[in-house]
Amino acid sequence: MTAAAEPALSPSAAAAPSARPLLAVNNIEVVYADVILVLRGLSLAVPQGQIVALLGANGAGKSTTLKAISGLLKTEDGAITRGEVLFDGQPVHGLEPEAIVRRGIFQVMEGRRIIADMTCLENLRLGAFTRRDRGQVPADIDMVYQYFPRLKERTGLAGYLSGGEQQMLAIGRALMAKPKLILMDEPSMGLSPFLVQEVFHIIRQLVSDLGVTILLVEQNARMALQVASYGYIMERGKVVLDGTAAALAQNEDVKEFYLGGGGGEDRKSFKNLKSYKRRKRWL
Repeated sequence: MTAAAEPALSPSAAAAPSARPLLAVNNIEVVYADVILVLRGLSLAVPQGQIVALLGANGAGKSTTLKAISGLLKTEDGAITRGEVLFDGQPVHGLEPEAIVRRGIFQVMEGRRIIADMTCLENLRLGAFTRRDRGQVPADIDMVYQYFPRLKERTGLAGYLSGGEQQMLAIGRALMAKPKLILMDEPSMGLSPFLVQEVFHIIRQLVSDLGVTILLVEQNARMALQVASYGYIMERGKVVLDGTAAALAQNEDVKEFYLGGGGGEDRKSFKNLKSYKRRKRWL
């Protein structure tokens, strides 16, 4: 891309998802232990029925963003100190995690976090704990088995599942909550390339078949941009670049830093890129 074309991808100028988004994070700040500022005025939007990717290096604040949305900051002595999180037009910041799940948001945590000493079936039933339509739960378990037939075959404890099977179980457990929005934190972590392809194929299929919306945090930027329609790139607690997935995949800075476009040691930070002066205007 030329320098003249790239400002179209900046957070201030990019064409954000149209109409009212299903999820809107507006200028939030997050502080841990009353002193550690992690998110610094972060804003993003997730339209209904789409996959939106949230990319960035370790420590950029991606997982904190998901926890701010799902209400899990309190478990780590964190809090939103400014801004708002709107889901379907209604504020959800400040609600308890269970209430947020009932609203239709479910987070698939980094590292799967399945209950190791429970069976697959028990883990799936656990995902439905906030639901009131208990009579529909068996049918939804069968639906999960259609997407992940291996889980039906595994009758032992979930702790003995392979990494790929545990990831499938974590996604299946999320589906049991009948969410409108799934927050996925590093679904490819620790998986072989073949399993990564399989998991992302299923993620795309879930959106197509069920109309579920996904906010995807992922280190595998290449794969994330293949399945997403829109993307945000974070650095040091704020969005530094956003745009359509296709545009981000062709952006020279993104290719340099995230997609293996060369640069060696210079790829450690955006500050080492020739485009740093352009990026600085976006902060």
